[in-house]
Amino acid sequence: MKTFTSLSLCAAAAAASLAFSATARAQSTMAYPEKCRSHSMDMSKTDMSSGGTQMGEMTDYRKASMDGMKDMNMNMMQGMMKKDADVSFVCGMIAHHMGAISMSEVELKYGDNEEAKQMAQKIIEAQKKEIEEMSKWVDKEAK
Repeated sequence: MKTFTSLSLCAAAAAASLAFSATARAQSTMAYPEKCRSHSMDMSKTDMSSGGTQMGEMTDYRKASMDGMKDMNMNMMQGMMKKDADVSFVCGMIAHHMGAISMSEVELKYGDNEEAKQMAQKIIEAQKKEIEEMSKWVDKEAK
């Protein structure tokens, strides 16, 4: 029984690792649409600090979360600068969904609770589908 439990745990760990690797690869290929970028916005003057906390003082999962939040905030701000309200909304939502995927990937990598990990996986799957739909809309509608 002990061997069976050990094998089950190893198989579960391997499956989780493969699932994370697949989502990490998919996320890395999922780029923020170029039509959502606001090239007139000078992002070098935007303070995206970590609220006074030094990155060196953070745990690995906090660093990973902060990196994802920085990317999301940067993209959301660019998307929201679009002159067309509809394009602005959709671009902002794409960035928001990408942030949700990033947070979920951090949960899959660092989390311990199986129920939370299942929620994270569902979020990744749903948000990717919606990002694809919204990106197609932006490609068609944004000038």
